[in-house]
Amino acid sequence: MSAFTLPDIAAQATTSQLPLDWVGMCGIALPLQINGQISPATADAGVSLDDGASRGIHMSRLYLALQALEHQPLSPALINEVLQGFLDSHIGLSASAFLTLRFELMLKRPALISPLAGWKAYPVTLDAQIKDGVFHVELFVDVAYSSTCPCSAALARQLIQQQFISDFGNCSLSHEAVLSWLGSAEGIVATPHSQRSAAKLQVRLRPGVNELPIETLINQAESALGTAVQTAVKRADEQAFALANGQNLMFCEDAARRLNVTLKTLPWLSGFNLRVEHAESLHAHDAVAHSQWRW
Repeated sequence: MSAFTLPDIAAQATTSQLPLDWVGMCGIALPLQINGQISPATADAGVSLDDGASRGIHMSRLYLALQALEHQPLSPALINEVLQGFLDSHIGLSASAFLTLRFELMLKRPALISPLAGWKAYPVTLDAQIKDGVFHVELFVDVAYSSTCPCSAALARQLIQQQFISDFGNCSLSHEAVLSWLGSAEGIVATPHSQRSAAKLQVRLRPGVNELPIETLINQAESALGTAVQTAVKRADEQAFALANGQNLMFCEDAARRLNVTLKTLPWLSGFNLRVEHAESLHAHDAVAHSQWRW
């Protein structure tokens, strides 16, 4: 066995005497327990280096502290415990601790009409920190939905009206003829354009919240938007989705306002920042709206 002590270069003094805001590691692979599932995730773990005379931090101590996340369901209390572990292992060096987790929450979603169901993956980022002695958590969630342009729908209806006048302007009408015309491509000559859209939600949890209400946040957002993208469908489900889109016309401004109103009703959040993106099928650019509250 060697008689030499292994060198600790990080403990050596530096000549620059400069504190650093964040030092740590990014992209650490680890499993998380979420909603009764084991979800693969990546973590960014760091602390401030407030002792400017110190050469560096002890990154292996951060890495080892993350192992606690493998063995318990993810919760604000567990995250706080891990962050406090970061600080306890860097007494005299660091006053702030930071943790970012990225993963996908898998939720099984039923079809609109049929008994089918399928899985959807929702990208989630959790950002937590202890700074100035205060612990807080933010959640970032992406929700995909369909949006049908109100302007396009109005223009399509006008073209259908014009076609109706052209086809029946000088004719006597019968119920059977009109019904047949409404079901034909010759009658319904135009359709509004729809696009796959995304709501990017960032919410700050109130102090003392004991759970991570990720699924609740997703459910509330999808309910407000009304046309969440589907998984497994039959024709009856596709028709119901077409009906939902037709009765739920919205610009990106409408979507942002709906989400703003809904998020304000959630008692466990203290503020939010949201962005909606409608990936235009008419244009090569996107339509985007932002909204925030107590941010």
